[in-house]
Amino acid sequence: MSVDPRAPELVSGDFVAMMSAVQLCVLVHDAETKNILWANPAACALLEWDVSELRPLKANDMSSSAQQYDRVLGRAWLQDAVDHGVSRIEWHYRSRSGRIVPTDAIATRVELAQGPAVMVQFRDIEREQHIAQELRLATSYIDALARQTSTAALMADHAGVLHFATDSAMALIGADLHQPLGALERHARLRMDGAVAGWDEVVAAAVPVTWIQLEVRGPAGVAWLEGSVERLNDTEGGTFLLLLHDVSDRVHGEVERLREAQRENYLARYNAMGDMAMAIAHELGQPLAAAGNYLGGALARVSNGSADHGERVDLEGVTRGIESARRQIERASKIVEASRSFVGHLQHVAEPVDLHDVVAECEYFVRLRATAADIEVVVEPSASPVVVRCERVLTEQVVLNFCFNAIDEMAAAGTSGRTLRIVVRRGDGVGVVAVEDDGRGITRDPFADNFTSKDRGSGIGLALSYRIITRQRGSVWAERRDEGGSRFSFALPLAD
Repeated sequence: MSVDPRAPELVSGDFVAMMSAVQLCVLVHDAETKNILWANPAACALLEWDVSELRPLKANDMSSSAQQYDRVLGRAWLQDAVDHGVSRIEWHYRSRSGRIVPTDAIATRVELAQGPAVMVQFRDIEREQHIAQELRLATSYIDALARQTSTAALMADHAGVLHFATDSAMALIGADLHQPLGALERHARLRMDGAVAGWDEVVAAAVPVTWIQLEVRGPAGVAWLEGSVERLNDTEGGTFLLLLHDVSDRVHGEVERLREAQRENYLARYNAMGDMAMAIAHELGQPLAAAGNYLGGALARVSNGSADHGERVDLEGVTRGIESARRQIERASKIVEASRSFVGHLQHVAEPVDLHDVVAECEYFVRLRATAADIEVVVEPSASPVVVRCERVLTEQVVLNFCFNAIDEMAAAGTSGRTLRIVVRRGDGVGVVAVEDDGRGITRDPFADNFTSKDRGSGIGLALSYRIITRQRGSVWAERRDEGGSRFSFALPLAD
């Protein structure tokens, strides 16, 4: 390597100037006596003494009074540097004002013109120690949080490979503590908004946060985790933090509630079928009997005309009889089709429905049964639509239960001029359907105890009605009318 002859040479004063300019604190001790020979401005500022004041000070004058910073230990540390060339220690200095300053100090033997010396370079590490302590506390808090709560934390890279998991996360995903974690999708099926998703879709949606569900299948069954995925940085590849909670109990509870709703739907339809059976059977009997009579008459006319009496067949009468029979059979078919359509619904989906439409769907069957009992049916609608959000089919069956119970009650009372009223109205934020009868009137709350006061019957109709309405955030009640009879009502929140 060549040296530029034009470059100026550094003299000893230049090196002193450079040492005075550095921010690192420097003290120079005599190798034999350990007395301070020199200090740079950074050291003087930290210790709050100038060079002339530092020179006569001993270790006990400028060090912490703690036992590990005793003068003997300080001299031994400096002597170790004299003997071996370099020695490092964490040393706590004490400033002129009494502040204890923790430092990272390196003592190095140097050969000066006047003889060997020890140069001590040190820096204030109080802030670093404070930060390290905060990090230790934060780590301990995170560890405690992971142990004491259901929160599971995982770290994954851009490819979905897991690089870290808390103990609770390891247990939830069924990972082996002694094996690499590998890809997240090895342990669980990913879902977003209820649909199965891949890790690439999660990465694309994490801008910077998205929400996921994990379906974990293990020996004990299926566990469900739910939480956030957050992109932590924009470096190449990226890192993703997953904070998840075990929501298995909630998911299994929702599944069980769905099954319960399906059971209630089945029982409600089964009950409605039983209640309608007698009225439908009575109504079907009339058109079928009439059709048989018409066909019988037509057959008689054909037989008489074909006998050896010289009489002509009354084709007009035969045609009229067959046509009348056909109309009666169509009527019976219509009754069967309407019944099948009503009780054949399987869905129980909440949707905006006008309560007038609910009542209209039930009115046909109510009138069938009421006519057989010589009871007049009167519907009193609201002046405007009454739109609620409900499970339409089940709500219709509540109306049927109330109406059939009212018809049974009035039939048992045995009075004449009986009327069944179905009232639709708006309340305070709710839509209301009320069924009024002219019967004997209730004597107690029928929605308490076993739900029924009938001599025969299990009361399943009222019990199901109560469950159907309250499950839809509605209310149901019954009361005795001042003018006689009873009023059964339910209310559901308006959709608007």
